[in-house]
Order: sequence, then C-alpha cells, then structure tokens
Amino acid sequence: MQARGWIFDLDGTLTVAQHDFPAIRRELGIPADEDILVHLGRLPIAEREQLNARLDAIELRLAAEVAPAPGAAELVRELHGNGMRLGILTRNLRQVAMASLERIGILDCFAPEHIIGRNDAPPKPAPDGIHHLLADWQLQRSEAVMVGDFHFDLQAGRAAGCNTCLVFPDNAWPELTDLHVPDCHALLAHLQAR
Repeated sequence: MQARGWIFDLDGTLTVAQHDFPAIRRELGIPADEDILVHLGRLPIAEREQLNARLDAIELRLAAEVAPAPGAAELVRELHGNGMRLGILTRNLRQVAMASLERIGILDCFAPEHIIGRNDAPPKPAPDGIHHLLADWQLQRSEAVMVGDFHFDLQAGRAAGCNTCLVFPDNAWPELTDLHVPDCHALLAHLQAR
C-alpha cells in the first residue's frame, strides 16, 4: 500500500473509543437500532437543532477526557515527519475533533481545513469528505488510504475508490478491508518494515 495521503477516523482509531452510543441514544430519545445522525436528519428542523445541540454538548464533554489509542501519536508523527498528507474524517464535530487531537498532542500534524466533521461534508459512509481531501491534496484515489475502526470508515473508503485499513482487533469486515492491523502500533510497525 503506497499511500501519500492518510485519512483517519478519530474515535476508536486515533483515540480510545469512548462514545457509549447506546447511552447517547437513550439520552437523546433515539431508538436503539437507529443510526444517531440518520435519525436526527429525519426530524423536523426545530427538534433536530435541539437534539443536535445536546449531541454537540455530549461530544465536547467527552473530548475533554479523550486518551490516545496505543501507538496513534507515534504513527501520526512518523507519517507527518515523512511528508505524508494527513486528514481526519469523523462523524463528530470539527471542533470536537480538533479538541481531541490537541488533547492527544498531534493537532499540529493536521491542517485545520483537512479536519472534516459531520457539518463539513455528508457523514461517513458517504465518501464526500474523502473526495474533498483528495482534490485539495491533488492526489489520485490509489494514493490514499482511509483508516478506521468501523464499517462506515471502510465503506467510505471503498465508495471513494481508495485503499482501506481496519484498525481493530478482529478483521470484522474482510470484504471492505485492504489491510487489517489490531492497533496503531501494528500499523506503524507494518509501515516501518517495508
């Protein structure tokens, strides 16, 4: 995988997963089997805005307690030091992503315009955020990899036509995954061994 552009999911990939989605659904009154953002998108505007504000507050609170995933800071620093293009594509707010990246000590590795949150592009699994980054970086799809811990990340990468890397203990979605590693330490070791 010869990538010049690296697009990362945030929660569960570069940070320790901390979103308790069932609890968030309960707090917002969203049915247990529904995607939070899809559900909010179907609501009347006034109700949607109210619940979005509550979701934003939950995420900002969580960002203050975020911890780096094992090996994440080292991986990002290595890629940054090697001149790679780095982006974030998250279903969180950009403000939350920036606060989380600052807390784990790697915000300086990302240009602010390359941190794409749910209000900047249609959320994953839509590939729009990836297309935006590739256009800005002037890279071909084959030169980029989408790195994440969930099928939405992999689906977005596939839909954009780039490589995909699953960072998760089990290879839960092999049909969507070009490279599987259990954590960021293993991804860094893989890249250093080439």
